Amino acid sequence: MTVLHPRLGFYTLAGAPASPREMFDELAAAERMGLGAAFISERFTIKEAGALTGAAVASTSSLQIVTGATNHTTRHPAVTASWASTLHLLSNGRFTLGLGRGIDVMFRAYGMKLATTESLEQFAGLMRRLWQGETVLGHSDLTGTHPVLRLDPDFRLDIPLAVTAFGPRTLEMAGRAFDLVILHTFFTDETTARAVRTVKESAERAGRDPDTVQVWSCLATVGDHIDPALRLKKTVGRLATYLQAYGDLMVRTNGWDPAVLERFRADEFVRSFPGALDAKGTTADLERVAPLIPDEWLAPAATGSPEQCAAAVRAQFDLGCDGVIMHGATPTELAPIVAAMPA
Repeated sequence: MTVLHPRLGFYTLAGAPASPREMFDELAAAERMGLGAAFISERFTIKEAGALTGAAVASTSSLQIVTGATNHTTRHPAVTASWASTLHLLSNGRFTLGLGRGIDVMFRAYGMKLATTESLEQFAGLMRRLWQGETVLGHSDLTGTHPVLRLDPDFRLDIPLAVTAFGPRTLEMAGRAFDLVILHTFFTDETTARAVRTVKESAERAGRDPDTVQVWSCLATVGDHIDPALRLKKTVGRLATYLQAYGDLMVRTNGWDPAVLERFRADEFVRSFPGALDAKGTTADLERVAPLIPDEWLAPAATGSPEQCAAAVRAQFDLGCDGVIMHGATPTELAPIVAAMPA
């Protein structure tokens, strides 16, 4: 397959798919369109990252496959390392292991350790050592105490590492320790540009070539050609869910008014809603929630005609981004937008 757009990607199985088998049609369509990367998020339902990435690399030939993201605290480090080495070789180098923090409320409920910035950096170093054939003795981290960790002493594998990042400390760490940084959806232009600078300057201070550390924007891409009810789900529903899960972080990062978030949380309907609004909310539910979210909070997105969406995607590169994940849309929904892009 010809990769016409190596710096454009999408999330496969976005939202709450009926079946993980939908991924196969999405990946095939993405390769026909010439997209460069497929990102795979993880949910503890039918979206387990190990299974999905294995299926993804086996059913594709040109796409980069990136976990965006899994969590290093949910698996033994030798399992994570061998999962990545297996897919690296199976895909001829098209796999990137992407890590993130997870959702605090869920992880506490499940009794899982919460990742920290320090633990992510420590884990990245451990993975690189194991992929270079080292034997690591007496290692302790959030995943436990491990007397011996080793894969294959003959390994000399250079497997890219990605991380999802919000705050300045995590962005600085990413510049030191990771190869690809995934920003969050609904970042303002100012926030995106600042994040890119933080990563690149940190990489340079660490003695790395900043051009080798890629920063990918995650831009909600929801064109007017999509059904209005579905557009509502992909915009209002998605941002409302982020506000449910980690609204303080979103507001602090973008410099938004925290009083608006408090009004959102205090709303009786929101407070009593049983689950994530983007997954469980009906059109009527989302219409009820929409007035609680300011238009300017929804503005950092690619919306309108295919040409307008394409222009918004291209504008992310003007902010310094190395790639753009067109978030919240299937390849079929992205087709007219990608067709409006220069190769």
